[in-house]
Amino acid sequence: MKKKMFLAIAICLIAAVQAAAQDSYFNQDDNVVSLGLGLGGTLYSGYGYSGNGFSRMPAFSLSYERCIIDNLFNEQSALGVGGLIGYTSAKYNYNLVGGRGWKSTDVMIGARAALHYAFIDQLDTYAGIMAGYNVNSWKWNGDGTTHTSGSSGLTYSLFAGGRYYFSDSFAAFAELGYGYTFLNAGLSVKF
Repeated sequence: MKKKMFLAIAICLIAAVQAAAQDSYFNQDDNVVSLGLGLGGTLYSGYGYSGNGFSRMPAFSLSYERCIIDNLFNEQSALGVGGLIGYTSAKYNYNLVGGRGWKSTDVMIGARAALHYAFIDQLDTYAGIMAGYNVNSWKWNGDGTTHTSGSSGLTYSLFAGGRYYFSDSFAAFAELGYGYTFLNAGLSVKF
């Protein structure tokens, strides 16, 4: 029993020393561009956004982030800022034969800030906030008439995620959050 306890403590200490020795994968003046596909979110959710005839396109996003401060708290921490542009749409056909229904499109433009911390080698973990503007347009079809409108406005998002680097420049990323999408995943390039 004592040997197992000693072995467990030794493994934890080695892991802690190894984790403390990791360098950040996001350093001063690094730039990262990410292309993502998002699922879920606060857009097109709730009553009226389900059933036969309703379809929703996943959100596509293109983001850019630059490391403005590395060694923020220690060698594994950094602060990054950047922006995001995203697109999604949904439609609902009340009458598939008659063409009655609506289509909505949303384009999001936002500024992001994230705190990064490297817990393990090759994994850049981060959490942040985004503030932006959502440009929305609606188009209704029915009874031979078409009506258009929009409801654009300010929006925000909270997120936490990570980038796993396959090489010095290429990574896969995933983010969980509240706002434009609940899950966003894709590929990143660092330069």
